[in-house]
Amino acid sequence: MKIGVVSLGCDKNRVDTEKMLSRLISAGHTFARTEEESDVIIINTCAFIDSAKKESISEIFNALSYKEKGKKIIVTGCMPQRYLEDLKKDIPEVDAYLGTADYDKIVEVVDRITKGEKYACINGGDSFISHRMLTTPSHYAYLKIADGCDNFCSYCAIPYIRGRYRSEKMEDLLLEARKLSDDGVKELILVAQDVTNYGKDLSKDKKPMLIELLDALCKLDFERIRLLYLEPDSFTDELIEKIKNEKKICNYVDIPFQHASNQILKKMNRHYTKEEMYALVNKLKKAGITIRSTFIIGFPGECEEDFNELKEFMEKSQLDYAGFFAYSKEEGTIAAKYEQCDPKDTKRRLKEIQKIQNNIMKEKNKNLVGKVIKVISDGIDYDTQSFIGRTEYQAPDIDGVIYFASDELVEEGKTYDVEITSYKGSYLFGRTVQ
Repeated sequence: MKIGVVSLGCDKNRVDTEKMLSRLISAGHTFARTEEESDVIIINTCAFIDSAKKESISEIFNALSYKEKGKKIIVTGCMPQRYLEDLKKDIPEVDAYLGTADYDKIVEVVDRITKGEKYACINGGDSFISHRMLTTPSHYAYLKIADGCDNFCSYCAIPYIRGRYRSEKMEDLLLEARKLSDDGVKELILVAQDVTNYGKDLSKDKKPMLIELLDALCKLDFERIRLLYLEPDSFTDELIEKIKNEKKICNYVDIPFQHASNQILKKMNRHYTKEEMYALVNKLKKAGITIRSTFIIGFPGECEEDFNELKEFMEKSQLDYAGFFAYSKEEGTIAAKYEQCDPKDTKRRLKEIQKIQNNIMKEKNKNLVGKVIKVISDGIDYDTQSFIGRTEYQAPDIDGVIYFASDELVEEGKTYDVEITSYKGSYLFGRTVQ
């Protein structure tokens, strides 16, 4: 059968999709470039926030427009896991629904629905496989080291969708990583809802095993290992020293601080204070580590004083990268019961805080002009007729890129010395040097 796949949401979802694709390939299926060419269309959905749910529903209905042409439709991931009964009732045209731990059933489900059966399951125990069909460029890949979350932040539905925190066995991760390395992956990006606490559910003393995992991964043939989604309250001095001193680990961290008002942090059920945030940022900056973070604007109860504390934190901390998102009220969470902020205030505050960060970025980029930095090539941008790439201080898709020219042939996945000549917003421009 020819399979068409749409993967939505985060990079953890991407890994789930890639493993699902590998199972289908092993069963003899092939992949179509368009819905029109497909026999079966799979949509791996996200339901993290309201905008993600709307996007997922839109993609489902887009796929359903091909039903009259005989296409079969499978919806997988967070939407069925969270809303299975509603989906079965409201969108009965879908042929099969699979939850976040049911991807190992995908081959069986394709066989069953092509015979005219309907199928729905959200109670699986997805078995581990190390094989993937990469959907990223061949030189970088994500390694999902755990699923679920134990933090139970008051705004977040992930524990109710994905369940409690579950680390993958280290030997399984090393097998998967070795295969990626053998296939030519040069940058390995570790992801989980909470990377910092990897292995706490596996170790006898309930202590995280991230350092041990990093030590093992650094022995493999990767040029870069990048860490995303590190919780502030679990960030140890030992981890800072490991990032600082291990050449293969990017001097880059993604830490979702979410806010900087102690009142709001407490209501969010975040287990740290503004003062601890400042202390961690200072330690990371002293170690020369680039910091990315995300923040929620308009959380229930956020007043002007709270917002001013966040603005002050941004101005003082001078984070390298930051993303800002309007609070999304999620049913079933504690924060959904709180009195909500005025959407007009949220919209205004988003503009204010983004302006602050934009000015910080401009100044940081201005200081890079004239410097030569190492850039890994991610390919060609045909609109600008430039090569594009990233430094170790930029994660794919979220931190901007470097557009650069070269008098020599540039190969995707290789690293080049690039002199920065100018900048615009979060984008840098340069030329290779010999």
